[in-house]
Amino acid sequence: MLTVSFCTTSRSGAPRQWLRLMVIVVASTLAACSSTALRSPVPAELSAEAHVPGIPNARFWGDDISPELEQQLASLSKEEVKTQFPALYGKPHNYLAISGGGSNGAFGAGLLNGWTESGTRPEFQMVTGISTGALIAPFAFLGPDYDHVLKEVYTTISTEDIMLQRSLFTLLSAASVFNSDPLLHMLQKYVNDEVVAKIAAEYRAGKGLYIGTTDLDSMRPVIWDIGAIAASGQANAKKLIQKIMLASASIPGAFPPVKFDLEANGQRYDELHVDGGTANQVFVYPAATDWHQVLDLLEVPGKMNVYVIRNSSLQPQRVEVEPKLLSIAGRSVSSLIRTQGLGDLYLIYLLAQRDGGVFQLAHIPDDFDHSSQEAFDNSYMKELYSRGYEMAKDGYPWELIPPGLKHAIANEKQDPGQANVSTFPPPAASADGE
Repeated sequence: MLTVSFCTTSRSGAPRQWLRLMVIVVASTLAACSSTALRSPVPAELSAEAHVPGIPNARFWGDDISPELEQQLASLSKEEVKTQFPALYGKPHNYLAISGGGSNGAFGAGLLNGWTESGTRPEFQMVTGISTGALIAPFAFLGPDYDHVLKEVYTTISTEDIMLQRSLFTLLSAASVFNSDPLLHMLQKYVNDEVVAKIAAEYRAGKGLYIGTTDLDSMRPVIWDIGAIAASGQANAKKLIQKIMLASASIPGAFPPVKFDLEANGQRYDELHVDGGTANQVFVYPAATDWHQVLDLLEVPGKMNVYVIRNSSLQPQRVEVEPKLLSIAGRSVSSLIRTQGLGDLYLIYLLAQRDGGVFQLAHIPDDFDHSSQEAFDNSYMKELYSRGYEMAKDGYPWELIPPGLKHAIANEKQDPGQANVSTFPPPAASADGE
């Protein structure tokens, strides 16, 4: 989830003072006197069939299996799979999941570029992103040719390039404290026709690019199939992708929710979507999916590699909290975000174990002690980008077990002191898939 504050922040993205929650408190207070735009929400009984007009396979619930994937698993033969998914069939699989973290996304951008420099960055068959990870994911998906975009975005922007604070008068009728138009304009600049066309080409080869948002009405995670949208041929495909990326990074109360027009039972409705980090900090695929069946159908050799970039420090930071409402509430929200992120890592680890994959985690190192003075502090992001880049170009020490589980998991085949670390390339990522 993107992090917004008016005060000093740390590598974890959490502020050291009480102002972190001001956005939520102010927005909640003003909600009682603000006007509400007319809506036509999707009725609960039609939520399962609601879809984007012209692109029925644009999205699915993040806590359930994709209907399209379920149909493919049940109906496609080996020959059909081989023909339809040439980039997936019979090849080692590498998946990349990029978390939220606001300006801490500079770490992930630097790591990816350093990974390219190391000469060991693999081809990704699937990339997922949440919040700031959603801003990185399309360019990570398209490969090293777009490393320059990641560097430019995460080393040259500042807060004013992402958001504008509303005036007090405007706040009285607004749905958020900040205006997210600058972020939308940035997305319109970088997610252009060429990018959409290349995403569509990768999708047709079988690769997957997915971005997560949260449906406010149902409070359920939604996963958008960006490749399917790009390849749909619909005139609004590019605009829709830009809206999805914006929604994934739209913090409730800070940024306005993004409205999506949908169709169900021949009628037009809408949904309001916000930051994907409201539901998940990072994801790979829904736990309900039988990924063993997917891998068997695609005849994937060896073990899949599940790379996770957590744009945050994983260790808790001690802060002396003042015995005041906003200070206590702000610190509590920071704790919720941190522990939610850890829970997501545990789930991905367990999925990788269940499905015969190798979990590999990267995160902001605990000794990175630079502080951000604003939401998107350019100096802070440059330092963090450089740190991620330097760590990756020399061979990033991927952790094979999430924090908190290292001492709980007994592995008799590995030395305990080495069981939680991997380097490029990991043992399970060899060229022959063994």
